[in-house]
Amino acid sequence: MGTFPRIAFFGTPDIAVWVLDVLEAHGIIPTLLITNPDAPQGRKMIRTPSPVARWGETRNISIYKPEKLNTPESFSILEQHHCELFIVTAYGKIIPEAMLVIPKFKTLNVHPSLLPQLRGASPIRTAILEDIRPIGVSIMLLTPRIDDGPILAQESIEIPTESWPIRGRELDELLAKKGGEMLVKVLPAWIAGTCIPQEQNHAQATFSKKITKDMGLINLEDDAYHNFLKIRAFDGWPGTYFFTTKNEHVIRVKIVDAEYKNGILVLTRVIPEGKKEMSYEDFLRG
Repeated sequence: MGTFPRIAFFGTPDIAVWVLDVLEAHGIIPTLLITNPDAPQGRKMIRTPSPVARWGETRNISIYKPEKLNTPESFSILEQHHCELFIVTAYGKIIPEAMLVIPKFKTLNVHPSLLPQLRGASPIRTAILEDIRPIGVSIMLLTPRIDDGPILAQESIEIPTESWPIRGRELDELLAKKGGEMLVKVLPAWIAGTCIPQEQNHAQATFSKKITKDMGLINLEDDAYHNFLKIRAFDGWPGTYFFTTKNEHVIRVKIVDAEYKNGILVLTRVIPEGKKEMSYEDFLRG
């Protein structure tokens, strides 16, 4: 794509890595990655680098993992790398206003919704949970306020009716890759000064839910379709589960997969407390 400005990329989870993969495939590789610090993972709670950090390590890209961004050290490191453009995708921390305006070409954000619809931290899972369509991605100028910046580009994606509701992790990847493709298309025009951002219609703004671990509890007596939306929306994290009595003990059963047929929710794969994954039929047989 010819000469490109030095980029600092802010991101942490797999969603950000999928965006990076698309950029890399088109020859756009950040100079600096800013990601969350290593965090405990797994049963042994071993401190593990974020997916973005691991991506950068295999490519010998400079990585910065600040606990806080609004510090003299953070500003100093960003200035040392002389980046002319910041790109933010699922970073997980608020970026100070004074930092957003450092680069010559400002700070762009990949947001997985059709803004001003579903602003906030969990637009993908909320779209599934609340049965919202169409869905898509917006590339916007990042501002200090939540997802209200002017839009550079916006595209929807088509999910076939028979495939809806889609699993959360699958939609994460689809929208992230779409966001990467949109960046590849819009960045040359943005750098050239021929892309004019459009203000959002703030009066039409809606906001995504804050997803918490306790929201995964399902009452199997509730509406079947609502429960199915919940299972698909919370795919991966926080997951869904129910409590039942087995051999006179109340146990927690994690739902791995389910189907929705003729208005009925059919559980297919579960993980009973203290057991390995099994079919729901095997679980019922005891």
